[in-house]
Amino acid sequence: MMDTAPLRDAYRALLDAAATVADSGTSPVPPAGEWNADQILAHVTLINAATLAAVTSIASGTNTTYDNRTALDAWTIERVITLTGGNAGLRDRIRTQADALCALGGPTLSDAELDTLVPTRLFSNGRVLADQCISLRDLITGLAEAELPGHTEQLLALLPEGAEAVA
Repeated sequence: MMDTAPLRDAYRALLDAAATVADSGTSPVPPAGEWNADQILAHVTLINAATLAAVTSIASGTNTTYDNRTALDAWTIERVITLTGGNAGLRDRIRTQADALCALGGPTLSDAELDTLVPTRLFSNGRVLADQCISLRDLITGLAEAELPGHTEQLLALLPEGAEAVA
């Protein structure tokens, strides 16, 4: 069994940051080449969906892979923004996905399932971060320790100077 409290905390921080940016009364413009708030949130929903797919595949006894390239695709990101209705819909989807991942990734899966090796490809900014087998446990832990905190910082960086300290 896996303690999902750190994952839940990471989702809470991300959603708090997203709400802070949405409520800032400004339209934060990201630096050139960076994503805006909706694009960040859409990317997170796609990462969550890929993680949920891996979790449910392993729980059902089938083989799976994990590849984040779809979550980096500009067309797919824009499509998710449209389908969810924008920022509020994206935050609602992330909240629901977080509940599902914390329920499935914690008490539902056995240690053997969590230790299942998943062929994984992870990319970021055009660089390969991983092209190897990673345990499902480490994929979930990676969300809590790196992916979600990184996007939380990315969201807060969109706030006007000085507003980040208040958030």
